[in-house]
Amino acid sequence: MKTSKKLSLISSVFLITFFGEIAVNLACGGEVDPYDYYISYFHNNVQGDDYIPFAFNQMAYLNSEEDVLSESEINSKEWGKYLEVNPQDVHKVMYQIDSATNVKLKNFDEQVSSLPDSLQKNTFIQALGKNKNARKYFTFAKSTEPFANVNFDLWDPKPRDTTAMADLATAALKLTASEKDSFLKVRYAYQAERMFHYAGLHAESKNVYDQFIKTNKTTSAVKGWALALYAGSTRRLGNPEESAFLFSKVFTTNPERRIQAYKNYYYNSSPVNGALKYAKTNDEKASIWAINGFGNPDFNIESLTRVYQYEPKSELNGALLVREVNKLEQALIKDSDLAKISYQYYFYDSDNSKSRDSIKTLNLKQLHLVKDFALKLAEENKYPQPELGTLTAAYLSWMENKDLEASGYLAKLNADKLPERLKDQYRITDLLIKAKNIKKGNPFNENDLLPSLKWLDEKRFAENKTEKNGPYVAWADQDKRFTRTTRNFYQQILAPAYLKMGDTAKAALAMVKGDLSFSQMKNNSLFDNISYASTSFWRQYLSPESMQGIANYKTKANGNDVTALLAKAINRLSKDEFYELWGTTYLRTHQYDKAVQMFAKLSPNYNYSSPTNWYADDANGKLYSNPFIQTLNDYPKKYVVAKASVTKKAFAAEMLRLQKLTISDKKNAALYFYKMANAVYQTGYFGNSWFLISYDWSSYDHANAAKFDYDIDYKKAQTAKAWYLKARTLSTNADFRAKCTFMLAKCAQKQMILNAKLNSFSYWDKKDVKYKNFINANYNNPYFKEMKLKYSKTPFYQVAAGACSYLGDFIAKK
Repeated sequence: MKTSKKLSLISSVFLITFFGEIAVNLACGGEVDPYDYYISYFHNNVQGDDYIPFAFNQMAYLNSEEDVLSESEINSKEWGKYLEVNPQDVHKVMYQIDSATNVKLKNFDEQVSSLPDSLQKNTFIQALGKNKNARKYFTFAKSTEPFANVNFDLWDPKPRDTTAMADLATAALKLTASEKDSFLKVRYAYQAERMFHYAGLHAESKNVYDQFIKTNKTTSAVKGWALALYAGSTRRLGNPEESAFLFSKVFTTNPERRIQAYKNYYYNSSPVNGALKYAKTNDEKASIWAINGFGNPDFNIESLTRVYQYEPKSELNGALLVREVNKLEQALIKDSDLAKISYQYYFYDSDNSKSRDSIKTLNLKQLHLVKDFALKLAEENKYPQPELGTLTAAYLSWMENKDLEASGYLAKLNADKLPERLKDQYRITDLLIKAKNIKKGNPFNENDLLPSLKWLDEKRFAENKTEKNGPYVAWADQDKRFTRTTRNFYQQILAPAYLKMGDTAKAALAMVKGDLSFSQMKNNSLFDNISYASTSFWRQYLSPESMQGIANYKTKANGNDVTALLAKAINRLSKDEFYELWGTTYLRTHQYDKAVQMFAKLSPNYNYSSPTNWYADDANGKLYSNPFIQTLNDYPKKYVVAKASVTKKAFAAEMLRLQKLTISDKKNAALYFYKMANAVYQTGYFGNSWFLISYDWSSYDHANAAKFDYDIDYKKAQTAKAWYLKARTLSTNADFRAKCTFMLAKCAQKQMILNAKLNSFSYWDKKDVKYKNFINANYNNPYFKEMKLKYSKTPFYQVAAGACSYLGDFIAKK
């Protein structure tokens, strides 16, 4: 077998394209958004913001790298209270001045006039001018900054001046001993500890903490910062378990250092029992269990129950409970096929149903454990917001398809008396319960949902009102919770329900409505304002009938019902976008007269889009085609220059002309059917004019089952096959009939390839029975038999036998 010659059939459609013939509009999206990779309706901040950086996020180490409180603001407030000045003035001087002004501040004395005009009226500066001791500490602290705030350059590391830092630490220690003011004393001690620590003198650093900071009676946040240094030195001196315990204390006491403490806790690689050895109080034990819960991306009911055991009133309970709910969402709520937001489905094993059932059973078992805990939280009434437990139980019941039980839990709550976030979550859960019949595809009164849908609009538009970059949710934006909730409801619940009910037009409206972050779209373009998923839905699912449905719905936008709410979502659907798509749906259904009518409605200078070859340079990137040229082989695709390219409008007009000629010129009807068959064949996945009926082409397309109406041509070449048969029947010319038969063989092979891919065999394992069956099916194509029996004497037969190795092998009986 001459493998190198396999260009016309299997190579063109499978092997070559699989390895990237031309990458055009690859349909698998970009990088996964770490805040939007699973379907969620239970907001991760419903319990509060204190622990939101540790909300569940399997795509990122932390849900946020920003502490909920600012260290600089806390320090500024402490100084403001100490000197009775404006904390904002403190913050400006300590953290916002430029380098030139900073140099002047290092030598600052009571003469305020020596400073720039912008600082002379600053209340903090004026207070320092009057307070010699505070000014003395301030100027000393400035002298430590160059050593404490060194930016580490991985590529050009600069050694630290440990000698200078040790000298500063010694000086700070002397000032600590002589200082009487407890506010300044703890800060001098902190400077001493910090300089010893950075100099690598960890024993000395710990001694400063034990002697001067641990016993200091102030409640300053500085004590927590000092404890963090102490924990670090403890690790350096060889006790990671005690270090982990100490960092867990900082985690609890200092929100402005919580993320740093969390990271350092895990740097110690200490098991939970190692840290627990040093814990004496319930609060300390709860903190350790909480950190271990926040660091575990898998189900973890133990940390949740332990924290509640030790500190049932702690907000940690709510944070950990919501984490477990979000994990269950990821495990149990599946994407709709209409709007995938994760990419796991590309690797979905459709044959492993037993494994999936087993995993689902385990997930439901975990759901019951979490729900039992939530009910305990509500019933024992120890947690400050016991309503969170009831609300969680209602939501988990909805996830489990127990609607009556979910409604019963909600009935126990007085929504009007709930805190705002719990009230919001209540309304979302109530909407989901009401929509359960919708999700099942049963008849429903959609207008019962209208108040809730309007409320969702208000919430998502409010959280996007400051967005300056258009209507899309910013990538990796953790705060657009209502935007995602609204999108998920429309695209994962409402649109699939309309589709099941046969209303594809309304499903299309729901897809668009789910994407709109603003009440008004930017510019006059629908497709510039919606997601890839919604754009794909419009371009793949819509038929001429559903396009007519959309046209009808557009006229109802001024009403006060759900239909009007959805219709208003397409208020910026441009005439060109609408009629170009409508015309394309007529091309797919071979209603060329109506396609011509639709394309005639486009703007006179409308520019039909051409796909791009990503691997070519800009000058040669655009792809142009002519479906009326004849090609023997599918690969390489025979594209043409721009001047010879055929637009959708021109294609429709020529196909209409040929259709009419098959009736008016019966003598040459066979030729017209052959030309039409060639043209429609070229609009398939394997042809050079695929973009006349499809808006995307991907090397993955051939691996997916025929799903959309136009796949009968795009993937199966069925219309081409019918017209080739018609052409062959109407002709008596043997050579012409041989051409038709060869093309029929190519059409038949498209179905073989599709069936083979769906049977999932290995193309590299030559012993695989499914692989052998696939190869044999290609060699034994029934139309090859006809070619050999009936047309072996024709000129075309000799050409085809030399070009197609499968036909050649069939002839040679190999």
